[in-house]
Amino acid sequence: MKQFEQSDALKRLPEQFFAKLAAKVNRYKEEGHDIINLGQGNPDQPTPQHIIQTLQSSAEKPEYHKYPPFRGQPFLKQAVAEFYKREFDVTIDPEQEVAVLFGGKAGLVEVSQCLLNKGDKALMPDPGYPDYWSGVAMAEAEMHPMPLLEENDFLPDYEAISEEDFRKAKLMFLNYPNNPTAAQATESFFEDTIKRANEHDICVVHDFAYGAIGFDGKKPISFLEVDGAKDVGIEIYTMSKTYNMAGWRVGFAIGNPSVIQSINLLQDHLYVSLFSGIQEAAAEALLGSQKCVEDLNHMYESRRSVLIEGLKDIGWNVKAPAGSFFTWLKVPESFTSETFADYLLEEAKVVVAPGNGFGTYGEGYVRAGLLTSEDRLREAVSRIEKLDLF
Repeated sequence: MKQFEQSDALKRLPEQFFAKLAAKVNRYKEEGHDIINLGQGNPDQPTPQHIIQTLQSSAEKPEYHKYPPFRGQPFLKQAVAEFYKREFDVTIDPEQEVAVLFGGKAGLVEVSQCLLNKGDKALMPDPGYPDYWSGVAMAEAEMHPMPLLEENDFLPDYEAISEEDFRKAKLMFLNYPNNPTAAQATESFFEDTIKRANEHDICVVHDFAYGAIGFDGKKPISFLEVDGAKDVGIEIYTMSKTYNMAGWRVGFAIGNPSVIQSINLLQDHLYVSLFSGIQEAAAEALLGSQKCVEDLNHMYESRRSVLIEGLKDIGWNVKAPAGSFFTWLKVPESFTSETFADYLLEEAKVVVAPGNGFGTYGEGYVRAGLLTSEDRLREAVSRIEKLDLF
């Protein structure tokens, strides 16, 4: 059969890190091993029942069986505006400052194609979510890493970026609470970010995927709640983590109207928006009872305590995450990130994600998720303890 060559755009794409990890795990599962998978970011709880019931009833509406409006249902964009006002005291114009996305990931890839040209630079957190790289590669742009170091509380050090690199940059990606380091941002950091973005005409894209998950009583702050943020950028919010709606594929870009217009324009050529029943269910999630969100946050905080305290008890010097549903763990000195992740999989049947999969500065760490029961987390600790590494 004739083989057709892939486009140069596809050849530029980085290897899909999580697909590679999943394939490795599946080989062990097929051999019949009991695998404790802490390596991927897939929420393990079901979508709250009131959201499911809204989808069930809305699916019966004949008007929803037609194409929805290209740029999303007005009631959903209004719900996003009300959500941001309630949660962050941010005023949003639902028609000019909201783009409905097929999940947050789609927006994070699309925005580079909207704003970058060949040879442009994007300032990229390192370590960071690998799919940021994909959109930059498709735009034939270049990435400049911003190291996230423990001594800087995993915030980029803008003083370490040269004037020339700032001048060439058109886009900056940020993500707090952070994946993979689980750090939180401060208001003063966002203020400094806005100042730098204004000085150098850089669009800031803040990935707020874990915006509902903060620990020790510290609610994560939205980039948009800091004065001047909408002037220089957007925030991308997903329903996946806050409401356990990962498979529903619905998210939003919120903020600077010119960027929202560009995303909408690109999506006009890709989609005819989401099924309206999903949009109605998403609106119910945003505007309905938020007790499910509070309960979920408490659950992750409890799991965090079980895992972190358990690892400390067996002698592993680890730090508790400030937010997200991840932990960022230093590997023993005799291992690299990848050899340690492989060792845990082979010897303990515990899956973690090697830190170098998130960038050069992820080396020396592994990421472990809080996405299984407390009993399974205790079992993971017990299996690691038997390896006598600490």
